[in-house]
Amino acid sequence: MEMQNITLSVPKSTLRKIKLVAAKRETSISKLMTDAMEKIASEDESYNKAMESALEMMNAGLVLGFEEPASRDEIHDRRY
Repeated sequence: MEMQNITLSVPKSTLRKIKLVAAKRETSISKLMTDAMEKIASEDESYNKAMESALEMMNAGLVLGFEEPASRDEIHDRRY
């Protein structure tokens, strides 16, 4: 995979915390950030696929067994 360098501006206090996290995990800040960004991208892609699938199902509709729309009384089986 081809890599691309980026410049990231973060508050100094955040950078200190991330340096500690990276040291505890025996990894680099770059690896931590790459993993976090990959997770965000993957979650977004999954969400978009689920939304697309749900919209397709909604647009297709459901067959409820009626050939034509039932009246309100038929649905509630009301008898007078």
